[in-house]
Amino acid sequence: MVQKVHLGVLISGGGTNLQAIIDAIEQKRLDATIRVVVSNRGDANGLVRAKNHGIPTEVVDHRKSPTREAFDQVLIDILNARQVELVILAGFMRLLSPLFVRAFPNRIMNIHPALLPAFPGLHVQRKTVEYGVRFSGCTVHLVNEECDQGPVIIQAVVPVFPDDTEKSLSARILNEEHRIYPRAIQLYGEGRLHVMGRKVVVDGMGKEEGQVLIWPPLKG
Repeated sequence: MVQKVHLGVLISGGGTNLQAIIDAIEQKRLDATIRVVVSNRGDANGLVRAKNHGIPTEVVDHRKSPTREAFDQVLIDILNARQVELVILAGFMRLLSPLFVRAFPNRIMNIHPALLPAFPGLHVQRKTVEYGVRFSGCTVHLVNEECDQGPVIIQAVVPVFPDDTEKSLSARILNEEHRIYPRAIQLYGEGRLHVMGRKVVVDGMGKEEGQVLIWPPLKG
């Protein structure tokens, strides 16, 4: 049975992934409701996006909290008051403390603009271009107490072209982020995600033999 998931979305900036989730809900591709959007920055454009769709917003300035845990406790209280089931990190530029992670075990999702476990952390598109890999992409994963090391739910792969810059690669990856993040949330709502150790098993995933990506191609 598909459950309409109650989401709380944490942002720090423009909120393009937030917009992709809002669009998926309004287009009936995602069975969810966004109970609240919380930002640590009052000037985040994602707050405008949320207000344009009638979604409640909160601003919690991390600079006013004496410790990371104190800041996280404020977030926890807001999310619990809104009866949030699944926490979505959408460009939230703060590391969450163990206090927060333990408050929502296996109920926090993040999207990262690389194929984890490769290139964790910040400025990953620039690192990808500089390293010279042939493929990059994005990863939706569950959040644990280690940065960008939680179990992987879904990934999208894009080629890295010889003339790519950080900006061009980032744009190509971002398009795929907007596709896979709503899908990951929908899989959660359908009860199809099962955490087994450090793996997420997806019901009905199956396998397609012979599905291989090679870049540059073998011919030409």
